Amino acid sequence: MKHLYNSRFTSKRLEAFSLPELLVVLVIIGILVLIALPNLMPLISRAKSVEAQQQLVFLHSLQQSYFFTHSRYSSSLNEIGFEQQPLVTDEGTANYRIEIVEADENGYKARATAVVDFDRDGKFNIWEINQDKQLKETEKD
Repeated sequence: MKHLYNSRFTSKRLEAFSLPELLVVLVIIGILVLIALPNLMPLISRAKSVEAQQQLVFLHSLQQSYFFTHSRYSSSLNEIGFEQQPLVTDEGTANYRIEIVEADENGYKARATAVVDFDRDGKFNIWEINQDKQLKETEKD
């Protein structure tokens, strides 16, 4: 009976990968990721800049509403009802600081400045918008 028990378990061998084989595969995947990452950085930066564009377009609509009521543009975010989302530097989720650079009865200029250097090149992404809804990237990251 003992012989039957041992042969039953020892004769069945499971197919599997060895630890060194798995480690080689993980190293190869790691090398491929390191090669691909620099090529993906511009895509990441462009995707993050959508946040700035959306916030500035929203600020533009608030400025237009304020202008129709007061016949001038405001230099205060609070006055037009714009609430800056908490920044990632302050444990929030927003990547851009929004500010009104200048404003008078004829126009305004607002700016979204990145608080994170997305591609770590020392440059911070900056977008601007004016009363004519001209949205432009003034500093590329």
